[in-house]
Amino acid sequence: MSVPIRVGVGAAFGSCGELLQGVTAENGRDFLVTLPITRGSVAVFEPDPSRDDVTVVPAHKTKSRAVAAAVLAGSAALRGGVLTVLGDLPEGKGLASSTADLVATARAVADAEGRTLAATEIEAVLRGIEPSDGIMYPGAVAYYHREVRLLAALGALPPLTVVTGDEGGCVDTVAFDRNRPAVPPVIAREYSSLLATLTEAVARGDAATIGAVSTRSARLSAPLRERPHLEATIAAAERIGALGVVVAHSGTTTGILLDERDPEVAAKTVAAQRICAQFAVSVDLHRSWRPGPPEGISRLFAEAASR
Repeated sequence: MSVPIRVGVGAAFGSCGELLQGVTAENGRDFLVTLPITRGSVAVFEPDPSRDDVTVVPAHKTKSRAVAAAVLAGSAALRGGVLTVLGDLPEGKGLASSTADLVATARAVADAEGRTLAATEIEAVLRGIEPSDGIMYPGAVAYYHREVRLLAALGALPPLTVVTGDEGGCVDTVAFDRNRPAVPPVIAREYSSLLATLTEAVARGDAATIGAVSTRSARLSAPLRERPHLEATIAAAERIGALGVVVAHSGTTTGILLDERDPEVAAKTVAAQRICAQFAVSVDLHRSWRPGPPEGISRLFAEAASR
């Protein structure tokens, strides 16, 4: 029986920096904890039976083309086609834009054959291409990003608003991770303790503790990447009653975390935007991903469907 071939569509959300990034005390393995947000990437794959290669639009998305080729290599029915990647995240800012593109691509190519890839299958493809965030899994996860393997699924975050400031410029995440110095054992032990605390906080929906862990992780990352505005931003966030700050540990984004259940969240959002404007070249707003279609991803799906 022939396999029905269709235009495939796949989506993936991004991560607003990392709630925590460090090294485990037990075995020295690098990990991060994602902060999934409602923006991300959508990929559209249009199969072409007359071709045995992949054209990607835009052309610079060469890693997405590599993912498409890897998924096609395991297909019994597909050989080539045109891949279009629609991103809703700025590149090089630490918002998992690259991983979102790759995960969306893998899902789109599989969807063209009527298949759904498990997260572990997507990991296996990405493992041969680059270190990746854990956004192929739903909710917040602790993730061995260099190994492209799941450490632990933490679950859905409470509803959070993140007001972010972009310092400007771009960071090559792969090069940043490659050149990072060794973590002293005492700091590794603190990272493991923070991970345990964060895991319990997510399970309880404890936004205050989530913010405290994220702020501590931001401070621990300061020697690795200079952020002259960090301490002033933390102090200002405390003054307005924010949960804390979150940073893209290998990116250019610093954010202020707010609890959407706070009756004063609207006023605090405006105040956080003013704080970020003091150090940033641009200010943006993100919301934590929750079950159901993220509004940003839904819009990108609509754009893809109108092609």
